[in-house]
Amino acid sequence: MIRILFIAVVLLCININVPANAQRRPSISKILYGETEGSKIYQYILTNSRGMIVKVINYGGTITDILTPDRNRKLGNVVLGFDSLKNYISKDNARMGAIRGRVTNRVANSKFTLDGSEYAVTLSKNGEAWGFNKRIWDIKELPGKDSVALRLTYLSKDGEDGYPGNLNLQVTYTLTNDNALKIRYSATTDRATPLVITSHSYFNLSGNTGKDILSTELVINADQYLEVDKNGLPTGHLLDVKNTAFDFTTPHKIGERINDDELLVRNKGYDVTYAFGNNGKLNLIGTAYEPTSGRTMQIYTTEPGMIFYTGNALNDKVKGKGGIPFAQHAAFCAETQHYPNSVNQSNFPNTILKPEDKFSSETIYKFGVRNP
Repeated sequence: MIRILFIAVVLLCININVPANAQRRPSISKILYGETEGSKIYQYILTNSRGMIVKVINYGGTITDILTPDRNRKLGNVVLGFDSLKNYISKDNARMGAIRGRVTNRVANSKFTLDGSEYAVTLSKNGEAWGFNKRIWDIKELPGKDSVALRLTYLSKDGEDGYPGNLNLQVTYTLTNDNALKIRYSATTDRATPLVITSHSYFNLSGNTGKDILSTELVINADQYLEVDKNGLPTGHLLDVKNTAFDFTTPHKIGERINDDELLVRNKGYDVTYAFGNNGKLNLIGTAYEPTSGRTMQIYTTEPGMIFYTGNALNDKVKGKGGIPFAQHAAFCAETQHYPNSVNQSNFPNTILKPEDKFSSETIYKFGVRNP
């Protein structure tokens, strides 16, 4: 009896010394996700001290899940994706969550001239054929106390997709304890080469992929956007957003003016590049708020532009997680990057990486909640 009482007192003392609101230590784990091209594909799971979760696979450096709490503290996945590797490999995958490059988005006529030589690159409509989103990346786990991270590396060899130079690329995903996902890019090359890289997640802050994002409230801190021709290629001119449907300098619902411009009608929604002129400094460039869940997402970047896309081509022929069909406008993209076709526009911010230089860039998606 005395022994039992002694044990009870010890346990009580232990419990007293542990605060009721103690947070868990952030962690990293991984599971086998599948196999392709003779290589094993793993899913890495980052969990911070608050329970937020980010999942990444080494195929395409793809973010498969971002689970964040709503205003009722219920976790929900706020990015579109699939249940299996087979789906990510499929042609039906619109590069969801993947790292895109070597030059993401459009290059006019699939050609550019650099140092007196013309290069013909293999491109799809959006600027990629095979691309980084179809490559298998090396991943190193970086545990920590205030954050956990994954360091992804890939060597894009000279001539890959028609681009010059051996490009050593490093991307670091960091999940912090204040619910921020930081994405840092760095690269070096042995020959001058164009580089436009981004992460291509499709966001739906409601956590319900069966619900569209038209009621999501958006702020974009840009006074200008890129003019495009009928083929979606930038003309080289910047247009003012003032008094247009492209003006998100004050809060507007995404669907509020989605049919109020000829370009929006033609594209069936927003597919526009906003210009910030950041000059390499990390700035808050946008905020999204989903009123049903209360979730918010702040976007910071050092990049000079962001492509805002409202999932115009998504359709119910493709099924996502849980077998739920995608629907038009089921998500939006906020792709921070240099301007499309910059390699052929001398007045656009430089995208040529030279051997004597090092490319570096950072984008942060920080999640929170807002009460009504």
